[in-house]
Amino acid sequence: MANHKQAIKRHTQSLKRNERNNYFKTTCRTYIKAARLALAEGDKAAAEPAVKKAAAMLDRTAGKGIIPKNRASRVKGRLMSQLARL
Repeated sequence: MANHKQAIKRHTQSLKRNERNNYFKTTCRTYIKAARLALAEGDKAAAEPAVKKAAAMLDRTAGKGIIPKNRASRVKGRLMSQLARL
């Protein structure tokens, strides 16, 4: 465990940051899963808002540096291409 005041503060900050990042990652995965399920059902009216929500969440998490920008772009591209095929 940290002994110096600064090290204790940094440890506390890292725990808070980790908790916040995990929230964004899990929420992002939930939105992606919902979009994929909507796409699998084949209903374009239901899939379109789900894909838009997932894309917005991916942009948000990538903008914060929680996930890499290229990964967000790749996942968004795949979701959009599946939506276009419907």
